[in-house]
Amino acid sequence: MLTKRIIPCLDVKEGRVVKGIQFVELRDAGDPVELAKVYDEQGADELVFLDISASHEGRKTMIDVVQSVAAQLAIPFTVGGGINTVEDMKAILRAGADKVSLNTAAVLRPELIKEGADYFGSQCIVVAIDAKYDEASSSWKVYTHGGRNITERDAVEWAKEAQNLGAGEILLTSMDSDGEKKGFNIALTKAISEAVSIPVIASGGAGNADHFYEVFTEGKADAALAASIFHYKETSVEEVKNFLHEKEVPVR
Repeated sequence: MLTKRIIPCLDVKEGRVVKGIQFVELRDAGDPVELAKVYDEQGADELVFLDISASHEGRKTMIDVVQSVAAQLAIPFTVGGGINTVEDMKAILRAGADKVSLNTAAVLRPELIKEGADYFGSQCIVVAIDAKYDEASSSWKVYTHGGRNITERDAVEWAKEAQNLGAGEILLTSMDSDGEKKGFNIALTKAISEAVSIPVIASGGAGNADHFYEVFTEGKADAALAASIFHYKETSVEEVKNFLHEKEVPVR
C-alpha cells in the first residue's frame, strides 16, 4: 500500500476561509494565510485552496491571496476555482501553486484537461468532481459552478474520461456527505477509485480519524481531504496521522 496523504482544504470566498454543509450555510473559518501556516507546521502532506465562488461569479482566482498562501508553504499546493484556460493555469502556477484543480471549466470544455496536461504534464492537473447521488438514474451525477448546477454526466464515467484526457489526479467530493461529519462516501469513493488508475483524493464528510481509516481501507482512496474538523480544531493532522499509524496505514 502506498503512503496515504492527509490534505487540509481551504474553501475561500471573498478572501476568507469558509465552510458549509452540502455546499450551503457557509460560515467563516479564518484567514487563509494563517491557516496555511498552521497546516504546514502540523505536517499536512499537501494543501488545497479552492476559490469556491469564482466560476459562479464569472471571475478569475484571487492571485494575491494565492501568492500570500504559497509563501507560507513548503508542501505541495493545489489551487482551483475560475481556471478556464492554459493562461489561467500559468498565472496560478507562477503565483506559487504546484498543481491546478479544474472543475466547471473541464466539464464545459473537456479538452482543457488535455491542453493543461500537454503543456505542464499530467502531474500538474487535478480534476475536481463534485458528485451527488441521483435516485432516478441510481448513479452519481456531476455538478458544476460550486455545486449549483446539475449535469447529465455520470461521475464514474467522467472520472475515466478525465484520466484519458491526461488528468493526474481526481479530487472527488461527495456533495451528499459534505460538512455532515458522518464519514466519507465510501461507495462513491470506491467506485471511482476502482474505475481509474490515477490517485483519488476523497473529500466530503470527515468527522474523526476513523473516517480517514475507512476511506483508505474500504474506499480505496489514495488521499483524504478535510476542512472543518481541522479549521475548528476538532482534531489535527498530526492526531489523524498518529491514529492511522497505529492502525498500520502507511502515512508520512
